Amino acid sequence: MNFFRRTLIPFAAAALLFGIAVAQTAPPHPAPVPRPVVPDAPVPPPPDVDGKAWVLMDYATGQILASKEPDLRVEPASITKIMTDYVVSAEVANGKVHMTDPVTISENAWRGGGAGTDGSTSFLKLNSQVPLKDLLYGLIIQSGNDAAIALAEHTAGSESAFAGLMNAYAKQLGMVNSNFENASGYPIANHYTTAHDIAILSRALIHDFPEDYAISAIKQFEWNGIKQGNRNTLLWRDPSVDGIKTGHTAAAGFCLAASAKQGESRMIAIVMGASSEKARADSAMALLNYGFRFYETHKLYDASKPLATPRLWKGTTNQLPIGVAEDVQVTVKRGDYDKLKADMDIPATLIAPFSKGQQVGTLRVSLDGQPVQTVPLVALNDAPQGGFFSRLWDSIMLWFHSSKSNSEPAPSAK
Repeated sequence: MNFFRRTLIPFAAAALLFGIAVAQTAPPHPAPVPRPVVPDAPVPPPPDVDGKAWVLMDYATGQILASKEPDLRVEPASITKIMTDYVVSAEVANGKVHMTDPVTISENAWRGGGAGTDGSTSFLKLNSQVPLKDLLYGLIIQSGNDAAIALAEHTAGSESAFAGLMNAYAKQLGMVNSNFENASGYPIANHYTTAHDIAILSRALIHDFPEDYAISAIKQFEWNGIKQGNRNTLLWRDPSVDGIKTGHTAAAGFCLAASAKQGESRMIAIVMGASSEKARADSAMALLNYGFRFYETHKLYDASKPLATPRLWKGTTNQLPIGVAEDVQVTVKRGDYDKLKADMDIPATLIAPFSKGQQVGTLRVSLDGQPVQTVPLVALNDAPQGGFFSRLWDSIMLWFHSSKSNSEPAPSAK
C-alpha cells in the first residue's frame, strides 16, 4: 500500500500563527521591555532508590518515566494480592461472584494455606461465613492471607484453579514476566513477577475497578473485634497518596506499590526488594515526587473528533472522517511540550467500504526525532459502498487521480 506522510506543524508554531493573526487586528502596543533569555530548566536524573528493582509510571499514558531493572523477576510477597484483588473484581464485574456472597472459611483458608510468612491475617473464624466484600477489605487493608485464600476458593473452587485465573488475566493485561502459584504471595517455586508488570497491573486496577481500588486508601479495618491499620504508611504521610499495596518476606524484602494523584496527574511507583519498611516508603515517595515535579501530561487529540477527511472513492459519500478511538495523551519532561511533532500516515487512495473503528492509518508523535506515541487512525463512521453507477464513475475518475495524494491540512493539537 502506498502511503503519504503529512507532518503536523510543531504545536508551538500553531500558537505562534494564531498570535500573528491577532496582532494584525489588535491596536498597537508599546514595545516590550527586553528580558534576558532563560534557558530550559534541566531535568535531573531520578533519585537513588533503595530496592532491587523499581519503576515510575505515568498513569494516563502508561509511559515508564524512570526505572531500574524493571523486568527483573522477583518474589512479590503480598504484592501478589493486587492480582488477587483484580481477579476477584473482574469476576464480580462478569457476574461470576457477587459482593454479597457469603464465603465459608475453610480450614485451608483459616490456617492461611501455610502462609505464615509475614504474619498477616484477618483473624477469620473457621467455618464462619463472611461476605465477599468484607473479605476484600481484609485482603487489601489488612493484607490477610486467610482472606486471600478464602476469596480464591470461593471464586474458582480451589486456590490452584484461582492461580490459573490469575495467570490468564495477567496474560490479558500484558504482564509477560509474571507467574502466580497462589493467591496470598507466600513463597513457593515458580511464583514471580517484575516491577514493570506490577505497574501495569496497578494501572489496570485503578482504571478498570476504581471503586475496589478506593479500598486501598482506607487506613484501618476491623474484623472479629480486631482493628488493624493499613500497612501503606504513605497514606499518613502525603494526602495525595491513595493506594495501593505493601508486601514483605525475608526473601522478597520490603515491597510497595504506591499511587498518588495531584490535580489531573497520577503517578504509580513500584519498589521491590527494599531493605526496610521505611526505605520502601521513602523510595516510593521520592519517585512520586520526582514524577510530579519534572513531568507533565497533555491531551493532544480528543477521541472521535476528525483529524482528517480524505477523499473516499466508490462510497455513498466522497469523504471519510478519520480520527482516534481514544484520547491521545502524552507525558513529557516539563518544557518539552512545544517540541512535539506529529505525523499522519494515510493511504493515498481510500476505497469503500470501511467500518466504523476500522484502522485506516497511523498517527505518530515524536520528540526530537524520537517516537513518543504511535496511535491507530480509524474511520469515525461507517462508509458503505455506493451504487453501481457511482462505483463505475469513480473507477473512471481514479485513472486521473491515482497519482495524487490527499492534501488535507494537518490538525493542530489542543
